[in-house]
Amino acid sequence: MKPLELIARLKTALPEETYHYSYNRETNILKLTHISLNRKLDLSLGPVIAKYGKKNQVAIDEVVYMIRETFEAMEAEAKQEIFDKKSIFPIIRSTSFAKESKQKIPFITKEHTAETRVYYALDLGTTYRLIDDDILQKLNMSEQEVKESALFQLRKLPTTFKIDEVAGNQFYFFNANDGYDASRILNDKLLQEMKAKIQGEMTVSVPHQDVLIIGDIRNDQGYDILAQMTMHFFTVGIVPITSLSFLYEEGELEPIFILGKNAIQKENN
Repeated sequence: MKPLELIARLKTALPEETYHYSYNRETNILKLTHISLNRKLDLSLGPVIAKYGKKNQVAIDEVVYMIRETFEAMEAEAKQEIFDKKSIFPIIRSTSFAKESKQKIPFITKEHTAETRVYYALDLGTTYRLIDDDILQKLNMSEQEVKESALFQLRKLPTTFKIDEVAGNQFYFFNANDGYDASRILNDKLLQEMKAKIQGEMTVSVPHQDVLIIGDIRNDQGYDILAQMTMHFFTVGIVPITSLSFLYEEGELEPIFILGKNAIQKENN
């Protein structure tokens, strides 16, 4: 599917009477403006097209749903319907993700790894709203209180997983589809509990926001499998984070490059 074909399909579901479309060919980014709200959303078309190649119409349905829910959240914010202190959660994003809103208001963030950064959000049921300085004031909370509340709520989420064994290596998949799967990387207790299960080397991966993969790498082949797996998830995720994985050692996450055919390199080498 070509970008212009995808845009045409989106216009069928999201008519131009409601949305204004502006496509940048150089960056392959589509800017959608909700006309009545006068709010904007940037959509990178590459990941959507890649996902369409695997899921066909389902991929378009998912991105249409995400766009609608995002603008509904913006509308709720305008009506001041979303400021609930009990619905704060942490969100993992790549370090290339914007550090401020379209209105140039800084988001509340925390440094995490060389590849990832923590943001904070108000849960709206089917979507969420990233917390910026403006929302922080309306919450009447300090930045530290937001961060503590987010971790408290995160630890209450279920930590069920599925196991897949490949070539003697085990992979644990956390995929609750609640919007906070990748955020579970911040649950220190969970990581420590998983470490106790691991027989080989423990890896942690967050290729996109809706999955956390913990690997029990027991042989050299496991690293090649992990690299292929994380790249696949990275390319099909609606909100990709990083295709790199992390070694989990002594409570710390260290990004690694998997060079192919059993070779790995720590990022700081």
